[in-house]
Amino acid sequence: MSSTQQVLPLQTPIRDGRARRPPWHFRLQGSDTAWAIAFVVPYAAVFVAFIAYPVVFGLWMGSRPALYALLFSDPRYIDTLVNTLLFVCIGVNVKMFLAFLVSGFFMQRSWWVRALLVVFLLPWALPALSVFLSIHYMLVSQWGLLDSLWSAVTGTDGPLFLVSRGTAMAANILAYIWKWLPFWTLVFLAARMAIPQEIYEAAAIDGATGIQQTVHVTFPLMANVYLVATLLSTVWTLGDFPTVYFVTSGAPARTTDVLATYGFREAFDVGHPDLGAAAMMSALPLIIPAVILLIRRLRMTGIQL
Repeated sequence: MSSTQQVLPLQTPIRDGRARRPPWHFRLQGSDTAWAIAFVVPYAAVFVAFIAYPVVFGLWMGSRPALYALLFSDPRYIDTLVNTLLFVCIGVNVKMFLAFLVSGFFMQRSWWVRALLVVFLLPWALPALSVFLSIHYMLVSQWGLLDSLWSAVTGTDGPLFLVSRGTAMAANILAYIWKWLPFWTLVFLAARMAIPQEIYEAAAIDGATGIQQTVHVTFPLMANVYLVATLLSTVWTLGDFPTVYFVTSGAPARTTDVLATYGFREAFDVGHPDLGAAAMMSALPLIIPAVILLIRRLRMTGIQL
């Protein structure tokens, strides 16, 4: 081997003096810049006009500390906070647990189960207005469907579901669960279908029953999806407006209002929009931790099984 051949492997490669750009970095030239601006400007304008500006304006409207002193001095607002926590905690957790159980039922491959799934999805597919108004007219006063049916069967007056705060709040929660249970059932059904069947076969060989497979196989593998779905549903439900507004309208006497309906009424019915914005902003101490936890969970593990 010559001396030149011995030296070449020891030499370091000659580096290009030009700085390398990352693969995602590129420079537009000529007409490409004009086309890029032409496509970006409309999206930017829509974002500023319909997202950025309303959010910033709402934060500005509800930024005065005196508004929160006025809110906390209102006993109705304290009741609204309690109603919101009950609505979110009970509604979200019961809905998610039932969706997990019902998704196991729809894993069966019978044709009638698949047909039943189509019917089961109808409440979610229908518009919220028609769904919740139909429930409202079933419950309202002594002329509602359920009270009329109660009177026809028993010969006595019905319980007047929207007159009692307890039954009205229960109606809100049940209507919310009935509306959104099919959607999360479909999400969990997709997650179940992603679990390899060989794991269940191995568990069955080890003697695990159906309940044991659900507890020790299905739920641990779906725990990440379950947590992400619960956090996402919590964030959505904190701002839920149509359920309470159309099912009970806050009856009786606005004792079943949640933050979304309370803020709406203060802004439009009472004519105090800055107080309505402050009422909605008071939910931020609940929303921000849930969003942060959701983002961290997605970054750590994604939504994989």
